[in-house]
Formats: sequence, C-alpha cells, structure tokens
Amino acid sequence: MERLQKVIANAGVTSRRKAEELILDGKVKVNGKVVTELGVKVDDSDAIVVNGKPLPKVDKKVYYLLNKPSGYICSLSDEKGRKVVTDLIEDKSIRVYPVGRLDYDTTGLLILTNDGDFANMLSHPSNNVEKLYRVTIDGLLTADEIYALKDGIDIDGVKVVPTRVKIKKRNLNKKTEIVEFGIVEGRNHIVKRVFDSINHPVLKLKRESYAFLNVNDLQIGQYRDLNPKEIKKLKELKKDTK
Repeated sequence: MERLQKVIANAGVTSRRKAEELILDGKVKVNGKVVTELGVKVDDSDAIVVNGKPLPKVDKKVYYLLNKPSGYICSLSDEKGRKVVTDLIEDKSIRVYPVGRLDYDTTGLLILTNDGDFANMLSHPSNNVEKLYRVTIDGLLTADEIYALKDGIDIDGVKVVPTRVKIKKRNLNKKTEIVEFGIVEGRNHIVKRVFDSINHPVLKLKRESYAFLNVNDLQIGQYRDLNPKEIKKLKELKKDTK
C-alpha cells in the first residue's frame, strides 16, 4: 500500500504537493468517502476520485524531453483557450504533465512525465538541479551590476545566487545583451524578476539545459523520449537526506 498523495501524483494528475492540498481541501474521495488526512494509504483495489473525476490507472511511465516553443503554457488546460505544452505530445493515451514551468513566452528545455515521484524529486529545491538560461535583456550590464548578480539578488526576502553569470553577446547599437544565466531554484518568473530588479527587463528567454540535458538535437516544438541511461542519471541527482 502507498500514501494517497503519492498515488495521485504517480497517476499524473498533479504534483505530490498539490495532491496534498487537494486532500486537505476535501477534494479527494476513496471508495466514496471524502479523505482529509495525509496519512491514508491505498492500494490498487481502492476507487479514488479527485475533483470529481476517477483517478486514471497508470500502467506505463513515460519521460519526454521537449523543446518548448513560445506561445504555449505549462499546464494541462487553460481557461483562456491558449495552447498548452501537452498539445505537442502525439500520444494522448497517456496523460503527462510538465516538470516545473516555463512562461508562456519562454522557449527551450522542458521535461514532461506521468511519474509523480520523479517530477517531485527534480522539482525539490534541496536537490540543486541547475537550469541554464540564455537571457536577452534590455540595456548593457555594468561591472557593478554583474557583481551584484553574482553576489545574489534579494527577491521577496530570499537571496537568489546564480550558478553562473556570463555575457555571451553585446549589441551596442540596440543596447541589448545576451547573458548566460544558471540557477537552481524554480520560483515562478524568477529569472525575469532577477533582471527586472536591476532595471534590465528580459526581452527573450530560453532554457538551454537542465542538469546534463539539452535540446540541441531538437527543433522547436519537437520532443523525444528520455533514454533509460538519462532517466537513471536524473534519478541519481536526488540528495541523500537521511
């Protein structure tokens, strides 16, 4: 038997953290009864309903690497009718969801899966998985601003210290700059917020790598399966918290 929130996450409905919130909010039923405690364990014979919908059975775990285009949101659906990243996945028989988020206008590397444990592990800040971005900004960074970025920028009381900051290209005529920017945390819009805080708005943003993965072999909008070696290597990124 496994904990209810883990079973929900493994079914690809949502993350484990969100599953816990749904349970506490009384939006999960097991065998017709509302469950509001996180310690409940279930097995394959139990009928689980989340937000009024039966929990799908998961027989096969899949792992995709996508080169996300601009104009797609990282969600399973959108009330505004915008395109979602799962629209790009041809096989609709298995429900997958993105690991973390890229903004609507952000492009680049995105992992999608129906393995809740795997997604939760990669997203957990304690595992310090580096995400590398190619950031096009308005204006040219001064030496003091580069130093401030490397030293860390305070965002909502939490210091954001990048893993790397490197100027890749300067356009003196347009007064724009391309910066290689590495980060391990994953708060919403965090890269844009960092550069906004030093008055250099982000004009274009692309995630170029995630840990050891990149999308150099994929055209925009294309995806591929992660191979067993890559999956194993990603799982090995988990820190021992014992």
